[in-house]
Amino acid sequence: MPKKSILYIIITALCFGTMEVALKLGESSFTPLQINFLRFLIGGLLLLPMALKEIKRRQIQLTAQDWAYMTLLGVLGISFSMSFFQIGVKYLNANTAAIIISCNPVFTMLFAHFLVHDRFTINKAIVLSICLVGLMFVANPFNLAEGNTPKGFLYMLVAMVSFALYSSLGNIKAQRLGGAVQTSIPFLIASVVNLFILIILKEPIFSGITIKSCPVMLYTGFIVTGLGYFTYLGSIEMVGPSNASISFFLKPVVAVVAASLVLREAITWNIVLGIAIILTGFCINMKKR
Repeated sequence: MPKKSILYIIITALCFGTMEVALKLGESSFTPLQINFLRFLIGGLLLLPMALKEIKRRQIQLTAQDWAYMTLLGVLGISFSMSFFQIGVKYLNANTAAIIISCNPVFTMLFAHFLVHDRFTINKAIVLSICLVGLMFVANPFNLAEGNTPKGFLYMLVAMVSFALYSSLGNIKAQRLGGAVQTSIPFLIASVVNLFILIILKEPIFSGITIKSCPVMLYTGFIVTGLGYFTYLGSIEMVGPSNASISFFLKPVVAVVAASLVLREAITWNIVLGIAIILTGFCINMKKR
């Protein structure tokens, strides 16, 4: 695996691993859908110069099919999946939300069977089953941890599965368009869609932005969203979605530690056991590959 791809994977894990904590800190100033709009608008604008440079360097001629494809990525991955994710974070502890969303690579394998002709084998079915068992331990439905709700789990599961579909679709034209193009433009398209959603629902758009709330919003926009998604899709471009998903192996550990240090969330036995089971499934998949 190229050294650059390893660096990208580590950066992705650090960015995505601190995402839920940052979003929790922003809850007091912004609504979930407002955060989703602002952070992807910032991330999209941040990456736009790199995207334009990439288009010029590769001499890419964007076709109507390319625009339709990027619109699909934006609406599915940002307007739909990340909206459910953002609402789910509101009704879950940050560490629980991070672990659930980190299981998306397992479902990516399932969607990849239909979208990029990557066969869903018995081994992958075993990995999927193991990770689902791990999720059950994390959820601990018979004794929900304080801060976790059934509503939150439902929102986060929808976000996780739809993000897996987004990741699978993202591999179709990654080699041709490149990470910056296929990140920035869908982000901005989704931001337009998200803006209309906010207007229709009569939710705040820019209100709540103060000197106190700015650092959190800038961190989620520039670091978590802009840098995190760029390195994630860049690693997909270099080593494929399966290898790039290693960042999601590391994310739960980063998230649990960050949530404990910043939000004082307890690291319970079921969280530790759930992570161990999920990582076992991931390792079986990587070893097989």
